[in-house]
Amino acid sequence: MSAASPVGLKWIAATLALQPVQPFAVESDIGATRRTIVLAGIRQETYPHRFLPDASIAEHLKFSLKYEIVHLEFFARVFQAAGPQPFEQWIRREPTGTYARRVGFLYEWLTGLRLDVQDTPSGNYVDALDSGDYLVASRATNIPRWRVRDNMPGTADFCPVVHRSPAVQAIADYDCAEALQDLEVVFGADILQRSAVWLTIKESRASFAIEHEEKKIDRVRRFATVMETRCGETGDPLQLATLEQLQRDILGPAIRYGVRASPVFVGHMTDYENIVDYIAPHWHDARPLLAGLQACMVKTAGQSPILRAAVASFGFVFIHPMSDGNGRISRFLVNDVLRRDHAVPAPFILPISATITNSARERVGYDRALEHFSRPLMRAYSERYQFGAPVDHADGVASNFIFDAYDDALPAWRYPDLTFQAQYLGHVIKMTIEQEMRAEADLLRSIDRARLAVKQHLEGPNTDIDQIIRSVRENGWKVSGKLKKAFPMLEDGQLQDDIVTAVRAALEGEPD
Repeated sequence: MSAASPVGLKWIAATLALQPVQPFAVESDIGATRRTIVLAGIRQETYPHRFLPDASIAEHLKFSLKYEIVHLEFFARVFQAAGPQPFEQWIRREPTGTYARRVGFLYEWLTGLRLDVQDTPSGNYVDALDSGDYLVASRATNIPRWRVRDNMPGTADFCPVVHRSPAVQAIADYDCAEALQDLEVVFGADILQRSAVWLTIKESRASFAIEHEEKKIDRVRRFATVMETRCGETGDPLQLATLEQLQRDILGPAIRYGVRASPVFVGHMTDYENIVDYIAPHWHDARPLLAGLQACMVKTAGQSPILRAAVASFGFVFIHPMSDGNGRISRFLVNDVLRRDHAVPAPFILPISATITNSARERVGYDRALEHFSRPLMRAYSERYQFGAPVDHADGVASNFIFDAYDDALPAWRYPDLTFQAQYLGHVIKMTIEQEMRAEADLLRSIDRARLAVKQHLEGPNTDIDQIIRSVRENGWKVSGKLKKAFPMLEDGQLQDDIVTAVRAALEGEPD
């Protein structure tokens, strides 16, 4: 062939003039030779002419199920746009065909409508999704009508797609508990346990820094207490009553609590103009979406804790169901899932927010994980929102935000591909354990060494010794006038030199 011709989902999109919000993870063409390239995160496959299907939606959908990555949002849009006829005809031609049965099941599962075809007469049961390629439910349900095992990881109200790419599978295989055990071998249980207290506070402070609220000390302390006492300890955190109490514990006194009943967008101001970065689902859909996420966490129990933590955290923040505190709750859910799944034992809290805020690179990575979903949404609907006259809503919010494409955007919110976010969170968790927590434990051990070294020259309670160590370290290895005033014996020049030398040697020693 002289030029590439689209095939699979790309062909269906062109034929139906239908585009999903979330880009295809794989785009396929028919060309002269077989090749694979990756451009801007999209895998582009070229197949020789013998792979070209007949020019029908059914045949190109079959090609997609064979060679591409499942795109539930697009499937939902195709089923709505094409109607039942193409799929009924296909199933009547191939009543026992593996791909026809899977599409029949997915049509009814996604649309809630029944196809006008007979039940599958025979054939082995097949999985709705390949468990080797996707995050799926831990226990499948046989659907006799299609002889399909329903192992979908969620419900029709909310069902994420997490593709087990090699990178994601490596994340799924990462053993948090084993990595923490390795740290304990190096540093000892005592130092690791002591570091857990500070790391909880550090996570709270960093989580508020992400929201640009790090100076709200009472809220930081409150969130630290919630992280310490609530992770893995309450009932289902996505159950509405539990979720609202969690929100109250995190926020403290607030104007409103509970599931929102008004529009929400995330944005910023530029030259006194509102710039919308993300639009959350309609408030009427918030509860069904949240219930779907809750069901997803039940159905996937026993699967990879890290993949489940990513689904819980990013699924929650994209639904944005609460009146306030969505970002903090989403980050709470990471540690809550890891604790419930026995991936991170008590009392440890992984300071993932601290890892995110520790460098510009990691903060950009967090923003990219959010934007991987939000940017395509805003590209698709940039002309569909406006600001008008304020309207009073049932939750007491007066909002002037108007969006007229909630129904059209709903499949994107219902069926998000969270593969990118799962890979990102796995990277952050690995860095948190192997770098952030290791550095904290190493610092605590160094302070212990410094304390012993200082006590060779000066006796006193640990609180006073630690104050001297901290001051010397923060003042460029010098004894400040303020420190001398607090501890007059440090006026002695030789004692000063001895203590500075001891502290510096202990804190700047080679880490393990």
